[in-house]
Amino acid sequence: MRARAVPKDQLGDAMAQDWVDRSRRPYAQGNIAWVPVKEGETFTDDLPEKKPYSGRGFFMLGDVAVLHGKKPGREAIEEIVRFRHPRGVIWIESLNDVTRKPRTEVLWGEAGDVCHRENGYVYELDPQKVMFSQGNREEKMRIARLVRESPGAERVADMFAGIGYFTIPMAGSGAMVHAMEINPVAFAYLQLNSTLNRLDANVKPDLGDCRNLLCGEYDRVVMGHFDAIDMLPSVLGHVHPGSVIHLHSIGPVESRIQEIFKGTGFSATIQVHNVKKYRPHAWHVVQDVTLA
Repeated sequence: MRARAVPKDQLGDAMAQDWVDRSRRPYAQGNIAWVPVKEGETFTDDLPEKKPYSGRGFFMLGDVAVLHGKKPGREAIEEIVRFRHPRGVIWIESLNDVTRKPRTEVLWGEAGDVCHRENGYVYELDPQKVMFSQGNREEKMRIARLVRESPGAERVADMFAGIGYFTIPMAGSGAMVHAMEINPVAFAYLQLNSTLNRLDANVKPDLGDCRNLLCGEYDRVVMGHFDAIDMLPSVLGHVHPGSVIHLHSIGPVESRIQEIFKGTGFSATIQVHNVKKYRPHAWHVVQDVTLA
């Protein structure tokens, strides 16, 4: 690839020039950015083509690379660093108890707070301290779309709000969201992210056990925890005919949901949506439970 070397802090100005080949992407090495040039234009060096990444799966939270699953070896870490040049690489070994606090290890560089952008919103978090459901991106967009398509302004309960990954897009779509979170660290980020996205007027954050914080009636209830089925009875006094409950689980739990609704005066219509593969032969699913 024919490219010109420019100071990294001048990359924005360089990309506006006529000599830039916009069919290729620039990339940085240290304080230097290599900008591809058009045929016939002068260039600093002819660089070897970058090979496509084919290594271990990971995702980026801000400028930090995050891995799940089996702990990666040194070669896999170095390949990620060469490919994305992150500030740090962390491995999330597990999520602990109901607070979903991650057990992590920094494998390269440094971590700490990041500013992550997704679907037009910003999220401040430290991936060493709180979880972020990156794999739920399509599900977050789907729920936000349902809120936007609702004929009236909805009152929504987000029972396991975390740092606001469902709360923020629902509030941004017009809902009044009662956002409940039991982990004080995640709760502080929830409050911060509501402010960063200018959604304080649409978000009522509440710290504590969601089963004790539910109040009034809700048009929509998001139960984004794999143990949500055990907490479903707590919701029944806070919904009405027409309410929709989005209940997350590993594998479908339709029969258990119907059993819980027996004798309550409600009938439930259930639609099951696959979110992502959780492990071999098991899916993370969401049951959309519409009440009548």
